[in-house]
Amino acid sequence: MTRNSPQIDTVRGLQAADAILDSRDPIAERGAIMVTLEGTVSAILLMVMGGHHANAAAMLNEGLLQGVEGRLAHAANKKQA
Repeated sequence: MTRNSPQIDTVRGLQAADAILDSRDPIAERGAIMVTLEGTVSAILLMVMGGHHANAAAMLNEGLLQGVEGRLAHAANKKQA
């Protein structure tokens, strides 16, 4: 596996989710977890866009949002199959 393989990205995503949940109950503590997620996404967007707030917002709206929606649709399709 290469450093940027889909398998490695899956592991990274699961590790990030585990760190964001931090042993909290994902249902009972949903609000607090979402605040952590918002802060994490904002920080990453600013980092990859070199601190440019407008570019970070554009990446969220034009790239990340569609990607997340696609992953959710894929997960829903797998669940139905």
